[in-house]
Amino acid sequence: MEYIAYLHKDRKSDFGVSFPDFPGCVTAGKTLDEARRLAPQALALHIQGMMEDGELIPEASTIDDLADDSALKGAVAFLVKVDISEKAERFNITARKSQMKEIDRLAEREGMTRSAYMVSSALARKAISTRNQSWARRRHRPKAVTRPAIPAGGRPRAT
Repeated sequence: MEYIAYLHKDRKSDFGVSFPDFPGCVTAGKTLDEARRLAPQALALHIQGMMEDGELIPEASTIDDLADDSALKGAVAFLVKVDISEKAERFNITARKSQMKEIDRLAEREGMTRSAYMVSSALARKAISTRNQSWARRRHRPKAVTRPAIPAGGRPRAT
């Protein structure tokens, strides 16, 4: 499903993103790209929380529905796609404290939660592994073997 998001930028501020269908759901990024990248994560987490609390998820507004929204003034509207069909599941992992600190540091640098960073990293590693396996299969494909022509008599010619 796609929901409308508002991108806001004031002088000397980060790029902010808000969602008119979800009051209180906001995110921000130091760059436009970071704000756009964080928007689906923020919306998905907000919706997940609503689902866990038993709240109804609103239908997506259209831009016509929001034409008179005062929050749209000075903002740029864009669509954010979110998959709400699958509920997130919580699980525990075991790691050394130093590893968790490093994961947290890397997640913060990317503007992500620990969970989002770990899932993103695992899926990226899977994609790289799949790509490498595909490359290795192409690289080790048997080459065509050329054989000398055998004449009609059945004996190869001496060369």
